[in-house]
Amino acid sequence: MNFRGKHKPDPVGFQIAPMIDVVFLLLCFFVTSQVFTQWESEIDIALPTARTAEFNRRLPGEIILNIRVSGEVAVSGRVLNETELGTLLDRLVKLFPGQPVLIRADRETPYAHVIRVLDLCRKSEIWNISFATLPGEEPVKGTP
Repeated sequence: MNFRGKHKPDPVGFQIAPMIDVVFLLLCFFVTSQVFTQWESEIDIALPTARTAEFNRRLPGEIILNIRVSGEVAVSGRVLNETELGTLLDRLVKLFPGQPVLIRADRETPYAHVIRVLDLCRKSEIWNISFATLPGEEPVKGTP
């Protein structure tokens, strides 16, 4: 007895429904990752301006150190004291040598706070450091 018969099923063509699912999931992933990228830059910091400033894309794995006016340093939304920041930077160098670091300091932040963070980076042997600024022209004090 031949139960299969002589009829062969038609070959399956291109399935559009699974393709739509995959595209939708990719869209969700990229929208979510964009939100986290913007979240770091939306911390309450008024960046200084510079005539030569450019909007550069973030480097892969770049760590952003946000220095507030009060001298607090926030990394990934967490405020760290000097010891915790030093430990974080040491671990960072041990795991990823050459790791880029972006320093975002408020325009009203005293210079001493920025130097303190730079000193911690140097102690940890981080050399790939950049500073965040906005394009534009900052007025010189004493001029209208």
